[in-house]
Amino acid sequence: MRTTYKAVALFAVCLLIATTTACRTTAIRSDRVPAGPAVYATSLVIVATACRMIDPLSDRVQADKVLIEKKARRLTLLSNGEVLKTYHIALGANPKGPKVCQGDGRTPEGIYRIDCRNPNSRHHLALHISYPNAADRNRARRRGVPPGRDIMIHGIRNELGWLGGLHRFIDWTDGCIAVTNSEIKEIWRAVPDGTEVEIRP
Repeated sequence: MRTTYKAVALFAVCLLIATTTACRTTAIRSDRVPAGPAVYATSLVIVATACRMIDPLSDRVQADKVLIEKKARRLTLLSNGEVLKTYHIALGANPKGPKVCQGDGRTPEGIYRIDCRNPNSRHHLALHISYPNAADRNRARRRGVPPGRDIMIHGIRNELGWLGGLHRFIDWTDGCIAVTNSEIKEIWRAVPDGTEVEIRP
């Protein structure tokens, strides 16, 4: 499995080199000054990010925070402020804005905790987020609506696991945060109960 990851990472590096070369060639043909160091610096950042996303986490690694950035569709595992790994995610079908009520299809925004987990989830594995918090309940109460519940970080529906990363092409959950089944296995191992979860717009 690790050989496969390395092969994918090598392919990504080769693709970036080819893209950079093409950009330089285009710049020369159009009598423009090539971007030079800026292009290479950007390429290195992209490669580093791609490798961090591809390389599997050690079984001994534990996160102390989960950061979810809705606009970027990104979930990041952190330990003492250092990035362990990032994942692309799918969100609720109506992702803009904080969750207000049950059935609105929105993913919450705020500070939460992983408060339990479900190894028998219909979405492979699921980590439960402590939504609603006090602010969420107050917002729903003012509107006279139920705040909703059962917000999870989970995998793909069991019979559809073969979709893999294709699931990210649309936001399809009821407000949960979805990753692939292989990714939720990693996150499940690395994120203990009680871990802080920050969900940003």
